[in-house]
Amino acid sequence: MYKLIREQVLPLSRSEVFPFFSDPYNLELLTPPWLSFKILSVSTPTVEVGTEIDYRLKVHGVPMRWRSLIERFVPEEEFVDLQVKGPYSFWRHHHRFEEVEGGTLVRDTVDYGLPFGPLGRAAHALLARRDLERIFDFRQEALRNHLLER
Repeated sequence: MYKLIREQVLPLSRSEVFPFFSDPYNLELLTPPWLSFKILSVSTPTVEVGTEIDYRLKVHGVPMRWRSLIERFVPEEEFVDLQVKGPYSFWRHHHRFEEVEGGTLVRDTVDYGLPFGPLGRAAHALLARRDLERIFDFRQEALRNHLLER
């Protein structure tokens, strides 16, 4: 199992930041174009406990499908999505929103695992960790740009 943690402070209140995450289609805005990410279906109009989101993407040119389930949702505080179907042996993404001096701390904690034992460990060392770091770098910049330039 691996863990990725990213934090950023946005100079906005939680009530200004959180609604962006309640619209599942905004995930497309936070995903780098090189992943060719596209939402295929969403089971509910807004994110809530039980929402399932199906999407497709390409990782290093390889097309794949992914399904996420929202397993926890507390408005303006946190939500958790769990990979139900996808490339990881395990993926749990905890999104946390905390009021701090100067705005809202947005914290992403991803616990994940790769399949295929030693091959998965090698893939993590050679590609997966770096790929995830690049994706979350993009995500932070896109979130800041979208919320502060509207």
